Amino acid sequence: MKLARIISIIFHPILIPISGSLLYFISIPNHIPQEFALRILGIIFITTYIIPLLLLYFLKKVKLIQSFYLESINERKFPILFFIILSLLLGKLLLQTKVVDLLAISFFGSALALSTVYLLFFKEIKTSLHALGISGLIGFISFLSFNYKNNLLIILIILIVLFGIIASSRLKLKAHSLNEIFIGFSIGILSQLITYSFYFKFLEIY
Repeated sequence: MKLARIISIIFHPILIPISGSLLYFISIPNHIPQEFALRILGIIFITTYIIPLLLLYFLKKVKLIQSFYLESINERKFPILFFIILSLLLGKLLLQTKVVDLLAISFFGSALALSTVYLLFFKEIKTSLHALGISGLIGFISFLSFNYKNNLLIILIILIVLFGIIASSRLKLKAHSLNEIFIGFSIGILSQLITYSFYFKFLEIY
């Protein structure tokens, strides 16, 4: 039980955006200046980790949430809405650089995934954000591999193994049902693939 909780903390969904961004700069062909890459990573770290962490700390302080895991649907509503807006704004900002388009699109994919999660709240359906985060990362890396014709199979295998470990830990903690984990996985990976498909279809038209 203690190990499962440690795994849940280490692979908290809030760490997925900066992890995906690091993998992006490691995986793509080396055509981006290091200083620019570090600046982008700094912006992403502040926007997707520091600001959300401060928000969650504030919500916990005023007792609007019980823990950083956002266990109930009511606790999740405002933070998820906030993360959707952050993802959209960050995606738009990165897209304007005209250098890291694929990374920008990943944040639009995250916004789509979280919007789907939010809509499911109205059906009283809870989704595993841990599963959603890691599966979104799998979808993102899969597309990078396809787009750059770069063999990222080892990274994908590691991520798939991590998904299994994370899913098992969430089940062990009884934080989610198997169905909630499956929903999270499906939304995470499909949102990335749909967003990238739409983006490149749009490019073909225009």
